[in-house]
Amino acid sequence: MDTRAPAVAGQFYDGTAEGLKLQLDKCFMHRVGVKKIPVLNPDGERKILGIVSPHAGYTYSGPVAGHGFSALAQDGPLGTIIMIGPNHHGVGKPAAVSMADSWETPLGTVRIDKETGEALRGSCRFLEADESAHRFEHSLEVQIPFLQYIYGDAFSIVPVAMMSQDIKLCKELGKGIAKAAGKKNTVIIASSDFTHYEINEVAERKDGQAIERILKFDIEGLFAVIKEMDITMCGPGPVAAMLYAAKEMGAADAKLLKYATSGDVSGDKSAVVGYASIIVKK
Repeated sequence: MDTRAPAVAGQFYDGTAEGLKLQLDKCFMHRVGVKKIPVLNPDGERKILGIVSPHAGYTYSGPVAGHGFSALAQDGPLGTIIMIGPNHHGVGKPAAVSMADSWETPLGTVRIDKETGEALRGSCRFLEADESAHRFEHSLEVQIPFLQYIYGDAFSIVPVAMMSQDIKLCKELGKGIAKAAGKKNTVIIASSDFTHYEINEVAERKDGQAIERILKFDIEGLFAVIKEMDITMCGPGPVAAMLYAAKEMGAADAKLLKYATSGDVSGDKSAVVGYASIIVKK
């Protein structure tokens, strides 16, 4: 079996199953978090189509990420989770889907939904199968323990890494995701952090402008304000692709669940990174 080994276990999150479960508990219960342990609602309405989720080390972004995963837990069981994240390492294809058999974390292995992955490749001419783009990338890996915490092994994933953030690629990928997902019980996770290493008040001001565009489904406006204000958001492409897909799938509402910075956790607000948890619903 072709299983992707974890690249950042013991760095971005605890490297043992016991320690990781405790760390996830702390993320949810943190003063910046939802302050409760999420429990999967078997009778959830299943209205969430996509979420924006941060991808820093759990110490910093985990409490914010917990808001989105708590909302997913309340929304009900899932089947396939299409994850889109930026490629930080510059290795591999411009848009790369993993077609390994599974991905591993300290909490166990998660199956790749190859059928949906192949359908997505067929729907997006820019997307190629490429494991090298995923081998060292953390932006998707850090989402998986949260999902395992909530769903156990009752879900599968389609991981997509984007080195290119081109808006045309985002649009085709988003439409391809909507087509590949069809009527399956699917959620799209767009992995992104926001402003990097500016003073807290500047990060909040800039990120507020980007988030405003996301909540309005204004994808072109998002790219414009990122350029105009020099917002160092690392995953505009994944967020744009998710929004394009969600619009095709009938999205009607987007909601900011939580915004915070690394300074809200560490107390050092001189050079922060911004994190947001956003849900997009039918």
